[in-house]
Amino acid sequence: MNDQVIGQPMRRVDGRLKVTGAAKYTADQNPPGLVHAYGVFSTVASGRILRIDSSAARRVPGVITVLHHENFPRLYRTPINLTLPTILTASRTDENRLPFEDATVNYAGQFVALVVANTFEHAREAASLVSVTYGKSRLIPNLDEGIKISGLKDGSNGHTRGDAAGAFDSAPHKVDCTYRTPVETHNPMEMHATVARWQGGRLHVYEATQGVVVHRNSLARIFGLTPEQVTVEAPFIGSGFGSKLFIWPHSVAASAAARVVGRPVKLVVPRGQMFTTTGHRPETLQRMRLSADAQGKLASLRHEAINTTSFTDDYTETCGVVSQSLYSCANVLVSHKMTKVNRGSPTSMRAPGAAPGLFALESAMDELALEVGMDPVEFRLKNISTMDESKNLPWSSNHLRDAIEQGAQKFGWSNRSPQPGSMRDGSEVIGYGVAACNWEAFRTPSEARVQLRSDGTAAVTCAVQDIGTGTYTIAAQAVAAVTGLPLERIQVTLGDTSYPSAPLSGGSWVTASLLPAVTEATRKAVDQLKTYSTSPSGPFAGANAETIRFENGTLTDGRRNVDFTAILKSQRLADAEGHAHTGGTPTDKFSFRSFGAHFVEVRWDPGISHLRVARVVSAIDVGRVINPLTARNQVEGAVVMGIGMALFEATEYDARTGYPANNNYAEYVVPVHADQPQIDVLLLDYPDLHLNEFGARGIGEIGTTGLAAAVANAVHHATGVRVRDLPITLEKVASQLAEGA
Repeated sequence: MNDQVIGQPMRRVDGRLKVTGAAKYTADQNPPGLVHAYGVFSTVASGRILRIDSSAARRVPGVITVLHHENFPRLYRTPINLTLPTILTASRTDENRLPFEDATVNYAGQFVALVVANTFEHAREAASLVSVTYGKSRLIPNLDEGIKISGLKDGSNGHTRGDAAGAFDSAPHKVDCTYRTPVETHNPMEMHATVARWQGGRLHVYEATQGVVVHRNSLARIFGLTPEQVTVEAPFIGSGFGSKLFIWPHSVAASAAARVVGRPVKLVVPRGQMFTTTGHRPETLQRMRLSADAQGKLASLRHEAINTTSFTDDYTETCGVVSQSLYSCANVLVSHKMTKVNRGSPTSMRAPGAAPGLFALESAMDELALEVGMDPVEFRLKNISTMDESKNLPWSSNHLRDAIEQGAQKFGWSNRSPQPGSMRDGSEVIGYGVAACNWEAFRTPSEARVQLRSDGTAAVTCAVQDIGTGTYTIAAQAVAAVTGLPLERIQVTLGDTSYPSAPLSGGSWVTASLLPAVTEATRKAVDQLKTYSTSPSGPFAGANAETIRFENGTLTDGRRNVDFTAILKSQRLADAEGHAHTGGTPTDKFSFRSFGAHFVEVRWDPGISHLRVARVVSAIDVGRVINPLTARNQVEGAVVMGIGMALFEATEYDARTGYPANNNYAEYVVPVHADQPQIDVLLLDYPDLHLNEFGARGIGEIGTTGLAAAVANAVHHATGVRVRDLPITLEKVASQLAEGA
């Protein structure tokens, strides 16, 4: 393995395509004969469609058809059979109900009709003229009303060991607090889009998806086709944060419309409807009951979470999964429940479960540290787990102690004065906060093909997607590490189901899954080249292929070097090729997770009620770092997203209509450049060789986890105010300060 490539800060090999505009995203695709679709979306959140009048819409010039529940083609639901070991053959929809399946309305902004016209403008105009009459039903607008009216349903994914209730009751130090997180909407810059066309009974789709293979499998089930009859392409993705993992109604609707009209159809979901029909992080209510003995050792931990879900699908936000293993504790209870409300189906959002779950856990850990009278860093160090007590397995690698200690040193935690409000700089009050971060480590089955070509280049093909994280670049690095070829001579082509199958780009598992497949395929291509070289017409005729070495693009037997292109050309061969299929995570000997710690400095100016995050130090252990440049970029982006979760983001619903009131970038507040703090990322770089030969784990999710808690803990240190209901707004801080005055 070439360490001059692996672990080095390589520039993105796809960077030039993106900055020059040559990279084509889904909405950039314009096949011949293209027509456009635009949705009609429900204006009520609960009820039935009584009548649809599309006569005015059909009179708009260029309108081809108007589809709805009365004339939409009959399709099939797809079973949800997504498991990591079988991910290459899996299928799943995020909204199990098919578009226009019946007259029922389950949430505001649901597709109720689809206009197809020769231009986007005509389709949009006609959609505005479709008249829909509804019969309204009782609206359940939020979590609290859901609990009252819908009740609670078990969300599974629970855990219990010891006697958490008894240990809590007998412990000298305890906290019992409830934490809330609102609905967050993903809001990737690239909107959801589909371009679908049919030819000879085959379906070809360009899709803004994080999983072309699962998307293909799902469309095949829905349309009654074989997977071989469906092609899905997603060469470039403008991020997704989880909202593009699985299939949504617009993709099915566009594909069906294309078959109805016999022409390619493009459907781009408007920004406003990305708040209703393409998923969100659900609202949560989490009760934390923690206790400790007189020495500050955890005695019990109970994490009971409730999240909202839709009337079409059951979705569990697994908030307590991290709580059952992050810290050492003999008495633990974790439970998840859900309640149905009139909103679209929730889905995975960056670090699902762990992001809201660690806000609750790490806030409660801080509150318990104060109750015990210990420094928050010291308290966490005292309770680090040396094994996964929920599975009774050793960690494959756990360097949380190093992360906390190195992060604290870099941050200057020793300068912290423990008394809230005691640290000042001019008019600003300074607060320091800390929180652990944690995320699962996976490796899923993956395939790849590598060709060593007679023109001196190498080519990698794989159906995996690069969602902006640098997958193109690390795939090239893997080939370079085996062959010694420079990156500029390695072509990587991704995101097409006609290539070897690969997993979803989500869950922080792509790096750990893809690299073994690309590396094995490269070695097989090299082995094939060695076989060619020792054939009767080869330069090493008669030699044992195992004695031939491949170094920096040449084969050598120790006496002479022969460029691999000369071997191919001499035998009139286009390439040497290797294809690999590698397996998933070994689960029986170790527990695989990544660990880290965030340290946050906030500054509060009481004179003008201004609160800002000034500085963040994140120390992260994600195994071996393949590309520090893209890895740091991932953590920095995750930190900013965590700041959004802590201080800004909340989808607000009108309780009278169930419709999101801030469904645009103007009113859904996210961090902007003026909100960016100084961010220092420490990548510990401990290879986890139990997971793969590179020792690499994923990095995309972990940086978001725990960050909101670190901010909340810092706000408490600065102001004395404990905000347990995200986001931490100025109004919440000011009102609590006024109550305490």
